[in-house]
Amino acid sequence: MQKFIVLLVALYMSSFAVNGQTVAGVWKTIDDETGEPKSHLELFEADGKLYGKVVKLLKSAPDKTCEKCPGERKDKPILGMIVLVNMILKDGYYQSGDILDPEKGKWYRCKLWLKSGDPNTLMVRGYIGPFYRTQTWHRQI
Repeated sequence: MQKFIVLLVALYMSSFAVNGQTVAGVWKTIDDETGEPKSHLELFEADGKLYGKVVKLLKSAPDKTCEKCPGERKDKPILGMIVLVNMILKDGYYQSGDILDPEKGKWYRCKLWLKSGDPNTLMVRGYIGPFYRTQTWHRQI
């Protein structure tokens, strides 16, 4: 009986540790085409959804605007812009939201997850139909 209780407590604690990992915080984005760092994004939760805001540009002037962006973001500063919207945590992934590429001015369906065994590495996948590209972002500590 004692072994069963110890096992039950261990399982409970391990599930708490896994579920306690959060993607909230500041992440360095890496361009998947060049391998170069591009920006820092702050991921935050609001109303049960995940969002991401550009808090630092690494390769561009801080006053750079989104010339190709559609709608209300057109010609607005990229710094401070919300570029990740409406992500919902489901089955260990943030999904059902969208990510904006300010360079191209295009929105993509998006899926995010922490790399297995590494809570400081975030996998970010953008989709166009059945096709996708994945970037690796690194937590800024």
